[in-house]
Amino acid sequence: MKPDLSVRLADFVLKNPVMNCAGTMEPNEACIDLIKPQELGANVTKSLSLRAKEGNPQPRILEVPAGGLINRIGLQNLGVMNFVQEKIFQYVEFGAAALIVNIVGESIRKFCQVAGVLEKKAKDYIIALEANVSCPNVSNGLVFGSNAKLLFKLVKAVKSEVSLPLIIKLTPNVIDIGLIARAVEDGGADALSLINTVKSRAYIHSGPDVGQWIEGGLSGPVIKPIALQKVWEVSQAVNLPLIGMGGISNTQDALDFLRIEKVKAIAVGTATFRDPSTMEKIIAGLGKYLEEKGYKNIEEFKKKEVRK
Repeated sequence: MKPDLSVRLADFVLKNPVMNCAGTMEPNEACIDLIKPQELGANVTKSLSLRAKEGNPQPRILEVPAGGLINRIGLQNLGVMNFVQEKIFQYVEFGAAALIVNIVGESIRKFCQVAGVLEKKAKDYIIALEANVSCPNVSNGLVFGSNAKLLFKLVKAVKSEVSLPLIIKLTPNVIDIGLIARAVEDGGADALSLINTVKSRAYIHSGPDVGQWIEGGLSGPVIKPIALQKVWEVSQAVNLPLIGMGGISNTQDALDFLRIEKVKAIAVGTATFRDPSTMEKIIAGLGKYLEEKGYKNIEEFKKKEVRK
């Protein structure tokens, strides 16, 4: 009998612990030819705001020699109303697995409005919301994800608007990520995902944007050790289930994150740009590893291999 890869995350069950990072998979023909969304434990949308956003001007993305990408896309999206009227049905046609919708806002009120629209108009198609808090609050300029008091208020407010489970995506660009995570837990979040990209800067040496600097979020294999440290710190600080991410490129990377106590699932992003079948390979690799070790399921693997 093949090992059971299903995992429980908050109040829902995923058929396996592998999902895409927000913004790295879209429901279109080009994508479906390369990625099998129905094979994933969950599909995560790009960030949705109340109104449509055009995003940042070029340059938006730069590959760095250390093994990663710096991106400054700028949360480009079609807006939540267009999403519920059009895009969500593309995910259904796309054969998407359980759908997690990533949301963003420039204020607590706007976060609540986006969440409210999804609760009222798309709840039947969604298993959870994921809030991207790595953005500034327009009222005071503070980044939600780096201010524990502000984040507590945000989580509490959004939870009062929706019955859908709420996942908070944490930024690594803080001094004490455990403190931030505890504020999220106290606010009533159902789960945490981490890490978001690492704040970075690079000089562009070639191409059409030569001579310019790019400042944005660093992702890819180069950030994996940072991600593992931050995820471990949060695992020690809270009792919430975690989705681990940051530099995952293969099965061994995924296993490393799953060896952290509270990590129930993992997400893959930058690696899919190099090899779109990465997530499918990881799912197969997890099954093979459990079978070789004689583990019946993910929980048995964690009982044997997690070191506190």
